[in-house]
Amino acid sequence: MTKTFSRRAFLSLSVASLGSPLWADAPSRSLRPVLRPAGVSSAQKASAPAADALIRDSGVSGRVSYAVARAGETAVLEAHEAGKGLPPASVTKVLTALYALSYLGPRHRFVTSLVAVGEVQNGVLRGDLVLRGGGDPTLDTNGLADLARTLKASGIREVTGKFLVWGGALPTASRIDKKQPDHAGYNPALSGVALNYNRVHFEWKRASTSYTVSMDARSNKYRPEVRVAEMKIVNRSAPVYTYSSQGGRDKWTVAKGALGKGGARWLPVRQPEIYAGEVFLTLARAHGVVLKAPKVAQSAPRGTVIARHQSSDLRTILKGMLKYSTNITAELVGMAATQARGTSFSTLKGSADAMNAWAKEQLGMQDAALVDHSGLGEASRVRADEMALMLAQAGQHEILRPILKDISLRDANGRVNKAHPLKVKAKTGTLHFVSALAGYVTASDGKELAFAIFEADVGARDRLIGPDRERPKGARTWNGRAKKLQQKLIERWGVVYGA
Repeated sequence: MTKTFSRRAFLSLSVASLGSPLWADAPSRSLRPVLRPAGVSSAQKASAPAADALIRDSGVSGRVSYAVARAGETAVLEAHEAGKGLPPASVTKVLTALYALSYLGPRHRFVTSLVAVGEVQNGVLRGDLVLRGGGDPTLDTNGLADLARTLKASGIREVTGKFLVWGGALPTASRIDKKQPDHAGYNPALSGVALNYNRVHFEWKRASTSYTVSMDARSNKYRPEVRVAEMKIVNRSAPVYTYSSQGGRDKWTVAKGALGKGGARWLPVRQPEIYAGEVFLTLARAHGVVLKAPKVAQSAPRGTVIARHQSSDLRTILKGMLKYSTNITAELVGMAATQARGTSFSTLKGSADAMNAWAKEQLGMQDAALVDHSGLGEASRVRADEMALMLAQAGQHEILRPILKDISLRDANGRVNKAHPLKVKAKTGTLHFVSALAGYVTASDGKELAFAIFEADVGARDRLIGPDRERPKGARTWNGRAKKLQQKLIERWGVVYGA
């Protein structure tokens, strides 16, 4: 039976976005599948279901590709169509994490600052105040509140000039992937300023025969309203949302017929500098500092830094990225790494090309072909054999395993099986008709395997048009079957290679 979703449920859906050198054991040759000499007993093989039978019986249409190797070794134990590149989806973030660590380092912190361009006399800044973004993917409203508090503590109570926001630390883009729905919170704008993952909180409440709506930049402490994103309720049943950019503002409409009794969701922000500026203006006013309406700075400010906000260290940021699969985090740290690499680029694709070159040079992944750093772009391709062998290398294993997410295996009834003898730490990747999983599995005897599984029905994705891209028929069933196949393959490997 296919599970259906009401427009109300659809409307409310919200997607939450090392001391030794990384390349101590960089491969001297291309990572190609070299089958490991036979060393598995016939009894072990007989007790495990055949991989081909698992794939055939899974009901997964399209192509299935996988490879598995022992951690620390350089040969593939078992593979299926592993030399054919498939979309890696969010498994891409594993490569992005390594890329960022290699060029920025695990202790790197992103800095957002306030810059005074002019002289301060008797508490008056005679010049401009600039909120300077530093590419921090985790900057939130609380962080801006800290900056506003420091601004007050500096003694500045008045600014005679303009209030500017500079996001030019990184190239800008109106969205990560143009094929995603306009209202997808996981597909926001990119900029050197990224407040609340460049998302705005939309909430609606029933009031008699109408609704009250709000658009704000809430955190656990604050709830500043914004004007750069506006919502209008329209008397229709579909489409649920429409979007347009008008006069430097995000103009949204929502279908009244889909609102129900009330709800909330995060929507993407397309004007990130003005969004952050409006929020900071409100927070500064709460401390008695009145600023003019924010404008976008066209060049990096030169002046005196009067306040700084630092992010957590990069390793902590990446652990969160891999756990929650935040796309904007992957894109911003990936572009920051490309800058640190010294490669000139002006687009997200240009930065992804630089990461592809790095993967070939340093990881031996000769066929890596990524179009972004998050995996949201469906045109990306990665080979399962190259991914598995890269993960198997001792250096990558040491760095990645501690920051990957624990993946729960399930029993025959679909419930989480906490007593399962296999323990998996990996990164998942999901698009409609695309499912991926790559990481490590530890057997009951402690033996560890590195693996990559890519499944994709590219034809089914190619047929997705317009509204069908949001909840296409059959996608949920397909992805469920793909995940079940992943567990069955992992359990096979635990029996055949883990004991």
